[in-house]
Amino acid sequence: MIQISATGWPIFFSAGFSPAVVHESCQITGALHLGSGRSTTCNACLGHAFNARHPVYGTAWFPCLDTSMKIDAHHHVWKYSPEEYGWIDEEKAVIRRDFLPPDLRAEIDAVGIDGVVSVQARQSVEETETLLGYSDQHDFMRGVVGWAPLISPSVKEDLERFSSHPKLKAVRHVLQDEPDDHYVSRGDFNRGVAELQQFNLIYDILIFERHLPQTIEFVDRHPNQVFVLDHIAKPRIKDNLITPWRENISELARRANVSCKISGMVTEADFQNWTEAQLQPYLDTVLEAFGPSRLMFGSDWPVCLLACRYGRWFEIVSKFIARLSSAEQERILGGTAVEVYRL
Repeated sequence: MIQISATGWPIFFSAGFSPAVVHESCQITGALHLGSGRSTTCNACLGHAFNARHPVYGTAWFPCLDTSMKIDAHHHVWKYSPEEYGWIDEEKAVIRRDFLPPDLRAEIDAVGIDGVVSVQARQSVEETETLLGYSDQHDFMRGVVGWAPLISPSVKEDLERFSSHPKLKAVRHVLQDEPDDHYVSRGDFNRGVAELQQFNLIYDILIFERHLPQTIEFVDRHPNQVFVLDHIAKPRIKDNLITPWRENISELARRANVSCKISGMVTEADFQNWTEAQLQPYLDTVLEAFGPSRLMFGSDWPVCLLACRYGRWFEIVSKFIARLSSAEQERILGGTAVEVYRL
């Protein structure tokens, strides 16, 4: 076995943790092996044993992870109805229709994406069941970010039921739409989030930039929980405002248990008049704050269609990261998502 050093293949988080290990004879290019702290058989590595302890997940067992895959870490699918998708108003008429896995498959095939992480768009247990059902039917749907009633006293029972499905990787609550800007500070909500770690589930954070200060406090209440920040916390790109978002997201990024999706940016700008130059300072900020090892590409399809095509967003992100090393580009285009979501 060889260790991953600071100058070699990037580790799970960029700071503060011991390196994982890989097998020299691994058949998967760039595969990382995250184990339990005990010797375990690695089926993808000619049956060799490995002994690696994950810095956050601790004693949970993880199979070999092919970090060379290209992953879209954030998309949605839905069968549209005005009752269930009331947030899709007249301004968003272009996405007021069904978007299903075969539609997504055509998009990802066109740009060479290998797999996706499917994220809830309805706040219901039924949504989680639907996404897991789709993932059973479509192998390219490699992970699901579902919904669970985190403020319910019986949330543990729901988590136990869903966590038996290998493709459930995380849960998310649409914090951005809560009337209470401090919903994230509620005691019942935090008790629900505290249950996630025992099921090895990530929490996806969906907020606007104004929620960042209280979100930092929220993350600090759960130092051993893995978090993923969606859509770079939705800065006010349309207004070309970068402060205080820049300072707050940089502070959040100091928490090594938080990763960030480069997604949902064009829809925070003017749908018709945004420019790549307008996005640049926001992209530069998250790259500096999180580094490639904690950034992941996400399309936010089909919501992105309000402002740009899937292929164009992929091109924009690819162009932005072209200055990085090939290993760092692999991290953003798939490796980080594979590791964090254990795909």
